[in-house]
Amino acid sequence: MPERIFIFDTTLRDGEQSPGYTMNTQEKLRLAKQLEALGVDIIEAGFPIASDGDFEAVRQVAETIKDSEVAALARANDEDIDRAWEAIKHAQNARIHVFISTSDIHLKYQLRKNRDEVLKIAVSAVKRAKKYSSNVEFSAMDATRSDRDYLCKVFAETIDAGATTINVPDTVGYAVPTEFGELIRYIREHVPNISKAIISVHCHNDLGLAVANSVEAIKEGARQVECTINGIGERAGNASLEEIAMILRIRKDIFDAETRIVTEKIYPTSRLITTITGVPVQPNKAIVGANAFAHESGIHQDGLLKSKFTYEIMTPESVGISKSSLVLGKHSGRHAFNSRVKELGYILDDKSLNLAFKRFKALSDMKKYIYDEDIVMIIMDEVYKVPEKYKLLYLTVTCGNTTIPTATVKLEIDGATYQDAGYGDGPVDAAYKIIKRLVKTNSKLLKFSVSSVTQDMDAQGEVFVKLEEKGLTVTGKGADTDIIVASAKAYINALNKLEYMKQRLK
Repeated sequence: MPERIFIFDTTLRDGEQSPGYTMNTQEKLRLAKQLEALGVDIIEAGFPIASDGDFEAVRQVAETIKDSEVAALARANDEDIDRAWEAIKHAQNARIHVFISTSDIHLKYQLRKNRDEVLKIAVSAVKRAKKYSSNVEFSAMDATRSDRDYLCKVFAETIDAGATTINVPDTVGYAVPTEFGELIRYIREHVPNISKAIISVHCHNDLGLAVANSVEAIKEGARQVECTINGIGERAGNASLEEIAMILRIRKDIFDAETRIVTEKIYPTSRLITTITGVPVQPNKAIVGANAFAHESGIHQDGLLKSKFTYEIMTPESVGISKSSLVLGKHSGRHAFNSRVKELGYILDDKSLNLAFKRFKALSDMKKYIYDEDIVMIIMDEVYKVPEKYKLLYLTVTCGNTTIPTATVKLEIDGATYQDAGYGDGPVDAAYKIIKRLVKTNSKLLKFSVSSVTQDMDAQGEVFVKLEEKGLTVTGKGADTDIIVASAKAYINALNKLEYMKQRLK
């Protein structure tokens, strides 16, 4: 019987802490629902003490999610723990995750406390959390640079205090697999009450070893892995959920272990992160990168034609990527479209399906091939969007190497129509200057990126922008076969999000 490995997803907490991945409450809630569908055992929803916004996001996730545990992070002090419980107290299965550093480096330079003081604080924190929930996790931050005997003493006493999970973080990504595996074995052999708790690991990727360290820990008895979608997180990121799940699925000859991850939902979940944050996945990323199932070498192509097993150790379908590139066209009907939408991991009500199908038919008249990525972009554009104060009605640009780039833009703002024209350093700059003038926004453009959603000459261009105004930061996206139109859509999408957030804060 394979050992059960619990997947603790910290995309909403550690993942969101990394630059460029900030999410608002509604985006966090949408992602949490997708993580629940993916089969994640524990969703770390955030750090409630960090801000009122983070508290509210954790609270809404806790009240919504039913099939996964919901965890809230807290430092080892009363205020953090009380705030964490307040955020998750209505969860069907709530977990308080308490942490404090145990390495001499952190004790000396960050906490400015000795070992006995930290041990006392850790035990007291676990006891306080235990008063609220029977499900308490204790993390020894910077565990891999801690004295092993002191670390084991801290774990033993926090387990006695009520911790049901003890977490071994490689906080700075310092460990290598053999060393990390030995540490887990040492903990199992030197913590006398270890049988009363689950051993968890939380590995960072500073040396590119987060996943390798995590699976080595599983071999040595760890039964919970803390990870993120696409491996996002502080600095170089965390262990990648999709890589760990597929390693355990593909290499059953080595790992007598399994998760409850629905691997066919991995790719849609990865795409959702990209859509929400505007940060694309690198093409050569394992499992979910654009090139993960692409073969250009003639030798590889020849082998694949004879047998896919020659160069593919897993099928694209097993992670939620369609086997065929061409999926649908302009002659496809609503039923076929809905069937493909479901295969991609999205369940739409009739109203949402009609909106998406209408956009699909319009797009199929514009481009020869419709790919899965096109359909995902349609769903993101038509279904998951904020109220539209601003709508693009018309855009035309004139540009070239012998003329000044000019743009004419017509917008609908609160039901009224406005139009203006002007010039810029390029066609996108010209369009943005006119939109900014019409909307009268004081926001700053922090980021602008362009990528191709699919291949071919008629591919949709996908544009992501990031705007900031008075401390509020939003991402916007737009897709179109015309990259200038896509750019305008992305800018307007971000402006609508900004307006929506400002109204909610009033």
